[in-house]
Amino acid sequence: MLSFLKNFKLGFLNPLRGGDGYVALDIGSSSIKMVEAAIDKSGYRVLSLGILPLPANAILNNMVFDSKPVVETIRKLVETSGVKSKQVISAVPGRAVIMKKVQMPKQEAAELEANIEFEAQNVIPENLENVNLDHQVLSQSDDGNRMDVLLVAVKKELVNSYAETIEEAGLTPAVMDVDYFALENMYEANYAAEAESGVVGLIHIGAQYTSITLLHNGISTFSGDLSMGGGSFTDSLAQQLQVEVEAAEAFKMTGLLEGKKGLDLAATLRPASEELAEEIRRTVSLYGAVPSEDGDGLKTIYLSGGGAKLVGLRVLLEERMGGPVRLSEPFRSFNVNKNIDRDYLIESAPYFAVGAGLSIRRLADK
Repeated sequence: MLSFLKNFKLGFLNPLRGGDGYVALDIGSSSIKMVEAAIDKSGYRVLSLGILPLPANAILNNMVFDSKPVVETIRKLVETSGVKSKQVISAVPGRAVIMKKVQMPKQEAAELEANIEFEAQNVIPENLENVNLDHQVLSQSDDGNRMDVLLVAVKKELVNSYAETIEEAGLTPAVMDVDYFALENMYEANYAAEAESGVVGLIHIGAQYTSITLLHNGISTFSGDLSMGGGSFTDSLAQQLQVEVEAAEAFKMTGLLEGKKGLDLAATLRPASEELAEEIRRTVSLYGAVPSEDGDGLKTIYLSGGGAKLVGLRVLLEERMGGPVRLSEPFRSFNVNKNIDRDYLIESAPYFAVGAGLSIRRLADK
């Protein structure tokens, strides 16, 4: 296994198991991405997928603020895609999660389960009655007497905002993951052969934030967020061109701006691209992930999210980082049902990186 991180389930899980099937819902700040996948003897198979936008204030402060449009969007995605599965695998934003690594005496799983809350009281800056708590053993000391344990805590009100919305849509929340971990799961499923040495960066450019995860020899060494995403590019365009946000968004996506001909989209995006690329470079360098001749440094960066295909950004980031930057292919190792438009799948693949990682999670993973 490349990463323990994908095993977290945050403690609130529904005990249902078995043959009803699962559908993954990546509920973001600007859209919902749905992926239904099966796991069989031949590997992973995409059964259906779709994406629909959300209004601006449906998700606020990392939780569901206005459930009505979110419920309606989930229902529409499920109905139009012909999804039969009722059990949902979803995720909370990693930036809303508290993660602490602690060292404890070596102990059996049952004993650890009994002691973990006592340990968490010392390092989690929240009343434990208000959070969902989970943990995972990372490693053991060379002498075998101690072990490193990662504690993960999320406020119950945040988890419940997603779970209750899913239930209101007529579905059953079965697994609640963390988007950081889902990206790692996607990477492991598709790029396992490349994880033998060196550092890999997983950079997901969402509407409001850009998440960065660094893996060293397949194990997570850093996860964090930058407060800049696709929306920052739209705002930058609107300010430069003195147009409404809607027109700026259309220009960003299509390169077309009514009434203004001859504009170079890549050049107009350049200031925001340079700002994001520099923030990514600083963050990655801070944690020692730089290209290295001995092969143990930065090996590759994989871009995903709605901003991954912004014109000129990948090339600029490659220049800044001094190493290869690729668009993620979340379904490169998946078989695909005949009913799915392959051109659409290829064109929109970076949007589904979190959804792909969620879609192959199961209750038995932990």
